[in-house]
Amino acid sequence: MTTRTEAWLMAARPKTLPAAASAVIVGVAAAIRDGVFSPLPALAALLIALLLQIGANIANDLFDFYRGADTAERLGPTRVTQAGLLSPHQVRTGMWVTFGLAALLGVYLVWRIGWAAVWIGVLAILAAVAYSGGPFPYGYYALGDLAVFIFFGPVAVAGTYLAQAGMVSPLAWWASLPMGLLITAILVVNNLRDIETDRAAGKRTLAVLLGPRGTRLEYLLCLLLAYLSPLVMGLSGVTSFGGLLTWFSLPLAYRQWRGLHNEGRALNVTLAGTARLTLIYALLFSLGIVLIP
Repeated sequence: MTTRTEAWLMAARPKTLPAAASAVIVGVAAAIRDGVFSPLPALAALLIALLLQIGANIANDLFDFYRGADTAERLGPTRVTQAGLLSPHQVRTGMWVTFGLAALLGVYLVWRIGWAAVWIGVLAILAAVAYSGGPFPYGYYALGDLAVFIFFGPVAVAGTYLAQAGMVSPLAWWASLPMGLLITAILVVNNLRDIETDRAAGKRTLAVLLGPRGTRLEYLLCLLLAYLSPLVMGLSGVTSFGGLLTWFSLPLAYRQWRGLHNEGRALNVTLAGTARLTLIYALLFSLGIVLIP
């Protein structure tokens, strides 16, 4: 028997949280490198990112249920609304409470850096809800990958830097790109696994349009560009070649690429592995940015 607490943990999907944390970690590293690190805004950015990720997970649980995308044939983790573990009203309330807590923390950043924090926060919440909800659920029209890249890359990394410095440096913008690519790769695995059920539900993800082979190529492209980014940053003089520490994680990246050729529920292992790869990459990238002159 699943308890209420267990059901909410399932809805929050804590295994996805390293993705949100990874982008903030890199934004903090860029701020340290540039000498503008500020602990309280950095902590606020981290908590807001985690709450937004949880809110997005809860929103997808609710709206995918309403749109019939979640069925008993689902291959991914249990969705609490579809499974009847929580009522739609409870899930909707939890979603808005989570976004409300993120907005409350955002008041501090508004006080610190002004209206830019308002616009970033509003857009992030709208993007989280509109992914599978509202009149145009863009995740159902092959736009989810682009949105994830933007909001988990430039918005999250540069936004974390902005919260500390009040402006965004070229380093922060460049450092945001590999993070957006790797977090997009997590979504690619998710959508590859769900191609058949999404197609049956009328959910036209990019994976549905590209097919399995094209989706695997998209994943490979995300990895290749992410691992080339530190080299380009070093060659262009944006920062040192310290970001090449990320290449120590290449064996793990290769294992995820090999695992991507599995099918069905076996892809859940690759999904978790790609999230783990993203966090390890972020830590190595951050160490290289901060420690290597």
